[in-house]
Amino acid sequence: MAEKEQKTNIETEQTVCNDFACPRHGNISLRGRSFYGNVIRKFPKRIVIEFERTVYVQKYERFAKRKTKLHARLPDCMQKDIEMGDYIEIKECRPISKIIHFIVVGKAQREKTENAIENKLKGKKQ
Repeated sequence: MAEKEQKTNIETEQTVCNDFACPRHGNISLRGRSFYGNVIRKFPKRIVIEFERTVYVQKYERFAKRKTKLHARLPDCMQKDIEMGDYIEIKECRPISKIIHFIVVGKAQREKTENAIENKLKGKKQ
């Protein structure tokens, strides 16, 4: 009987998060842009993601690849789930600190997100 109570206490501790910047449990609004990228650095309350984008260089009439790094707040409830190299989604929020303007929403599946982005781009071109 005591074992069952301990398991339920552990489960409730994992679901409850006291972080103000948690998109699920906190009181912060997510608005604006969202990005997908790989985690390249992980800190106690922050991560750095990196993703590639293509930029048209008018002088050479070619496309060039550029990398973008963004810092995002990592909520306490997602601390153990997200590791280096994971493909995640972040969303824009109010400025939390000097360099953090995004919050981690969760892990993303690479194939689905890339297909969705391609479909959006095709819809805009037509």
